[in-house]
Amino acid sequence: MLASATGEAPKFRVDPAWPKIPNNWQFGQVSSVSIDAQDNVWILQRPDTLQADEKPRAAPPLVEFDSKGNFIQGWGGPGPGYEWPSSEHGVYVDPKGYVWIGGNGAKDNQILKFTKAGKFILQIGRAGQSKGNADTQNLNRPADTFLYAKTNELFVADGYGNRRVIVFAADTGKFKRMWGAFGNVPSDNPPDPALPDADEKGAPQFVQPVHAARVSNDGLVYVSDRGGKRVQVFTLGGKYLSQVFIGRECKAPECGNGSTAASTAFSTDAEQRFLYVGNRSQAKVMILDRKTLAILDEFGKWGSAPGEFGTLHHMAADSKGDLYVTEVTPLKPENRRVQKFLFLGISTTKSH
Repeated sequence: MLASATGEAPKFRVDPAWPKIPNNWQFGQVSSVSIDAQDNVWILQRPDTLQADEKPRAAPPLVEFDSKGNFIQGWGGPGPGYEWPSSEHGVYVDPKGYVWIGGNGAKDNQILKFTKAGKFILQIGRAGQSKGNADTQNLNRPADTFLYAKTNELFVADGYGNRRVIVFAADTGKFKRMWGAFGNVPSDNPPDPALPDADEKGAPQFVQPVHAARVSNDGLVYVSDRGGKRVQVFTLGGKYLSQVFIGRECKAPECGNGSTAASTAFSTDAEQRFLYVGNRSQAKVMILDRKTLAILDEFGKWGSAPGEFGTLHHMAADSKGDLYVTEVTPLKPENRRVQKFLFLGISTTKSH
């Protein structure tokens, strides 16, 4: 672990009482979290992953809480005019207040746009229609979405079936552009399984899944190449700039499934000084200097207690700097959850 020149990094403390889940509801795997402009927290979970005796208490797929953990509303699931994903994966509430949903089920080749009240607005792609990485009309098990307000473009980490970032006009769903790792043309041919670890630069294509794509305020695209154990950085147009490896020493089966960089979030200061990276197989949140990609600090370990992680998945930060992290451990109810980590301020890190 590396320390920055300043030796400073954010510090966090888990809030074990968050959230207050109503109605004796049970969450399935909690796949994703997003924060809206009012600092309300949107949780996407998978009711179909509940055990048979739990299903009568299933929460709705999408649940909204306020920042104190109070329940606001819940909705989601199949309905007229759209194709709800068979396996809920990513939720994102954009700056205009629209809610985007994607899935990673076998035929989840679409993303959906709703109002906060659950009114259907737009579908991009059709279920079961993907024709691969060259297809500009359909997705293939898309993992994550993010809207860059300055250009009104939707960036999609497409993701489990494909190996690309693809960009659409957020209002119409019109295709704009796409790219793969290092800005290469995305390929349907899987990279050599040994390349992510053997090649100094890593594989020339993203190693599935491409798990998240987030855009900073200054227009840099941070892509979580989970299988490639790295975060790659691009311009808005897809020009490759840099990368950082996360837990490259992590090998399956001794280290989970051997994939690490599951998601990113930005600190919410004006400069977005810090980049948070969810390290799946090592059960940690890594704290990086966003511009230099130097690793400054980390927190977390395997476990089920507050502040520990099972299968860490997606995360997001609110305007106060608090961080929310989701988990998708299949058979452990105590690790099918979202945890809130309270931002305590910036502290000096130890030398490494």
